[in-house]
Amino acid sequence: MVVGPVPRHAASLRLKVTESLRDAILDGRLKPGQKLVERELCELLDISRTLLREALQQLQAEGLITSEMHKGPSVALIGIEEVSEIYDIRQALEAMAARAFARKATDEQVRALREQCENLKQPEATHSPRDMLIAKGGFYAVLFEGSGNPVASAILKQLNNRMMLYKRLSLSAPGRLPETLRELEGIVSAIEDRDADRAAILCAAHVANAATTVLRQLNAVDHTQLTLAQDDHEPGNIRQRARNS
Repeated sequence: MVVGPVPRHAASLRLKVTESLRDAILDGRLKPGQKLVERELCELLDISRTLLREALQQLQAEGLITSEMHKGPSVALIGIEEVSEIYDIRQALEAMAARAFARKATDEQVRALREQCENLKQPEATHSPRDMLIAKGGFYAVLFEGSGNPVASAILKQLNNRMMLYKRLSLSAPGRLPETLRELEGIVSAIEDRDADRAAILCAAHVANAATTVLRQLNAVDHTQLTLAQDDHEPGNIRQRARNS
């Protein structure tokens, strides 16, 4: 079961429902292209259809769900061309964030970024692509906050959510994980030197390398059938995740 009842003691039931469904999509328990049957989801989550539709509208606004006339909602499936376009946008915005961070971040924020980079090298962070993405989330949270551009940060967060399956695909490619660590180390070193231009160039290269890896894999397989078995070690029921969120 991919979803379970949401606890009624939650401060905001709609928020909890939205978070539970979002997590199921980002974790890959709800697959790209999968049809979302409202009746089934209402039963699994033990909620009203009105509440479910409010949550689905929010996820549609985030680009995680699409809805077609007479077909209903389904998990968004991103085509190869759109994947390429999103990586282009990420490349520009993340390079901008790295440049701004090198110029404007406090010494404390630079130390925090270094700490996040060191955390990424720990065995628990590199156990699987999913674990690596969770750890990278901490790295980027510090980077975006220190860049001082909340608008760009919000856009990047939404794009990264939409690309979660494909980011895991990139990190699952042979040799990509150690390359990622080396690339992030270079970015942090440039920032520590307050070399804004080098930090931007290295950050852009990091995103470009990830894009190359993903697009190569997508062109080699039917990306509608992508699965990442190494990330499916958790039970499908998200009741506990909702309880702990």
